[in-house]
Amino acid sequence: MIVAIYNRAFDVENIPLIQHVLQKLHDNQLQLVFFHDFYERFAPHIPFEYTPKLFTSRRDLPLNTDMLFSLGGDGTLLDTVTYVGSTNIPIIGVNLGRLGFLAAIPEEEIENAIISLVRGSYTIDKRTLIHLDSSIPLFDGSPFALNEFTLHRKDSSSMIKIHTYLNGEFLNTYWADGLIVATPTGSTGYSLSCGGPVVFPQTSSFVITPVAPHNLNTRSIVVPDDNVISFEVEGRAEQFLCTMDARTESIPNSVQLAVKKEIFTISLVRPDEHNFLNTIRQKLYWGIDRRN
Repeated sequence: MIVAIYNRAFDVENIPLIQHVLQKLHDNQLQLVFFHDFYERFAPHIPFEYTPKLFTSRRDLPLNTDMLFSLGGDGTLLDTVTYVGSTNIPIIGVNLGRLGFLAAIPEEEIENAIISLVRGSYTIDKRTLIHLDSSIPLFDGSPFALNEFTLHRKDSSSMIKIHTYLNGEFLNTYWADGLIVATPTGSTGYSLSCGGPVVFPQTSSFVITPVAPHNLNTRSIVVPDDNVISFEVEGRAEQFLCTMDARTESIPNSVQLAVKKEIFTISLVRPDEHNFLNTIRQKLYWGIDRRN
């Protein structure tokens, strides 16, 4: 079994935990492939018996990789999506960060999670991605995101106007700081912080949520994910921000943009004892009432 290991923000405080994870993977006779930058950073601190295979992009990630371990927080796991792409390699997140909504395996469950993987006692969740089409090349050949696509003002405190269309039919003009189009997975992220609804991951939909709209009756709307959502942006500044998850591009307002469902999905590994309802109760305190 070949397991790839990714980490983007190596911290010496995490050395004991990382060493524990690597030792358990090695004890279960798993072949390890490391992200190049991560290996270069931890190699001086953690002795390794042999020189492992390394990868720097999805082009040199072995196609027969069985699983990719994301060591970090949710942002680290979102990074792995660009390395996996359409290869369909399952991703499992080990939480070294704070919230750990997507990277759901806490430190105390690592050993049991690895045993479950070896035994095949886990579930694969297929997650929808959002794809960006634009009139200029953006996001370095990876114009897709697991959580959300956003438009946001830049270089000005003034709001922007975002004319939004569904399959070419006018939906609304959002006068706001920005606009979020979230996948069901991303509904518990930035969109939620801006007042958007929680959507089950299996739902075939997108959530369109304005960021600080200057209008009392402008709210989030849930639309079927077979729609193509296109935009025209107006503002006092010549540039605005466009993001796919944590990746950001600064682009002129003359660029044509549209988003739709990506043709491939991402596979997230979930231990059998984990489920979405437990996660939103534990991580977001959904439905918690001290009176009960």
